[in-house]
Amino acid sequence: MGAVRVYLGLAAKRRDIPDSVLTTVRASIESAFPVPAEVIRGREWHGAGVSLFGWSNEPDDSRSPGLLDGTGGRVLGVNGHLADPADAARLPDDSVGGCFSAWLARDGELSASTAINRVCPVFYAETPDLHIVGSRALLVHLAAQRSDRIEYDVAALQTMVRQGFFLSDETPYLGVSALRPSSTISIRGGARTIAERPLPEAGAAPAGARQKKAAIDELAEALLATVAPLRGLDQPVNLALTGGRDTRILASLLHAARVPFRVTTNGLDTHPDVILARRIAAALKVEHTVIAPAQTAQKDAVLVEHPLARAYETIRTCEGMTSAYESIVGYLPYSTKPTMSGQSGETLRAGSLNLLQTDLSDKALLRRITNTFCKDEKLFTAEANEHARELARPWQERADRLEALDHIYIWYKVGRWQASARAGSLRRGDPVRPFLDNRVARAALSLDQGWRLSEEVIYALILRFAPELKNVPIEGKAWRFAEGMSKRFPWSHVPPPHMPTVKTGGGWSWRTSPGEALTSVLREQVLGTLDALTPIVNPDEVRALFADPVVKKPGQAWHLYTVSTLLTGLYPGKAPEGLAEITVSRPDPGR
Repeated sequence: MGAVRVYLGLAAKRRDIPDSVLTTVRASIESAFPVPAEVIRGREWHGAGVSLFGWSNEPDDSRSPGLLDGTGGRVLGVNGHLADPADAARLPDDSVGGCFSAWLARDGELSASTAINRVCPVFYAETPDLHIVGSRALLVHLAAQRSDRIEYDVAALQTMVRQGFFLSDETPYLGVSALRPSSTISIRGGARTIAERPLPEAGAAPAGARQKKAAIDELAEALLATVAPLRGLDQPVNLALTGGRDTRILASLLHAARVPFRVTTNGLDTHPDVILARRIAAALKVEHTVIAPAQTAQKDAVLVEHPLARAYETIRTCEGMTSAYESIVGYLPYSTKPTMSGQSGETLRAGSLNLLQTDLSDKALLRRITNTFCKDEKLFTAEANEHARELARPWQERADRLEALDHIYIWYKVGRWQASARAGSLRRGDPVRPFLDNRVARAALSLDQGWRLSEEVIYALILRFAPELKNVPIEGKAWRFAEGMSKRFPWSHVPPPHMPTVKTGGGWSWRTSPGEALTSVLREQVLGTLDALTPIVNPDEVRALFADPVVKKPGQAWHLYTVSTLLTGLYPGKAPEGLAEITVSRPDPGR
């Protein structure tokens, strides 16, 4: 299980590392580590021309491997967790199970490695005298600067305005890049090399039942290995369970692995999530707690925190690589209670971009790739649009479109968006994420994309792990592979009919219906700082976006707001104070 660990490595190109750089690094950690300064614990190792720093908010040294472990003439740091801590000796082997990046140092040598989904990131930069690698992009940048002035890569931020996260290996900080998936950056004798291992190539879809079972075996074994260490915990795992697909796999997985667990579901007793979760819990004989939403009188307005406070915390936590439109998990003191959710379950279903598609023709899939990188072209400058097209081109040129969208999901939706956004939850303690495991992702990507997209793979996993769930319906849409199945294969098991999603009548969200007052605050910031944004956006189009009393594209407004506050120096620095909450009025109070 993981927590926030921050690493920074320095390697001199010629002589020793200057003391001034070491001083800068020590002074910068409080800006780069989004936890209270008093909970940060650090270690340092210094060798010939190489230094490795590690910091954590873990309360003690009980986790293995330790923050900086010295064995066999080398020093090791692991950001994230290994499925089996004994595998530390094998690093940087990227076939090791877990969700991690690995940091190694010895006299004259420094290396850092990403796993297959790079959800524990590695960033790198260089100066005339140093190579710098680290797990926080801002820390790498500050270590590389001759002064404490931050220089932004404004051109790279076009993708933040477009999508709210990075669809590239760039960062907001000039000269700082993200290491690609399954890659190792090594510095030896002052020279840097980067070795990249390609993502697995999917095999052909299996033809018969025996072939299907064999194909799923490796994935099932990898999933079981992720939860095996949880058997010895002194308290059960808490699984957030819904009526959907991904958390159902996890419930069946914990059941098959004989890991003690309990489940919680948010919602009213009449909601499909609660109805189906209750059936799953009963079938698997586990404790189930329902957390009902607070029953309050219908309100015509809500008070929300000022956008500047929200943007400050998002930039501080996600380093300008996630939009403040997203709700980032706030800081709480570190806890060892094991929790689990279905985050990134789409990996087992060929990725969220493929799941968005109903038309799987080559033309439609190519359009999805192009729109992912190049949407809303009118809003952007010619230079920003050309930059987006350059990023899209290698993916457009791939012959296998399903594979391209599958890999875009791993490279960017998991490896960039989730990598930055999950920094919020990691501050709290030990979330268990089987779908992010290195071996699980590798085994999943080795299976035919079309077969995974049919959802037959995850259905087979559920029945393998927990046949007791055979007749429990799914919430939402029917299993894709099951459409017309009873007519084609009357002798085989047919999943029960699905339970349609019920609209809760919960009404509106202030994020998607921001109202006039919140729109005004967003507008004032963005239009008041247009000069900072003009290298990437068309000012007239930005003004048009905010022309109405209530902005019609709130997501894009928030993306612009986030980039605007980043470029005008909101963070690092003191948190804004004295900001009044904003009243967001319900757009249809009479309904």
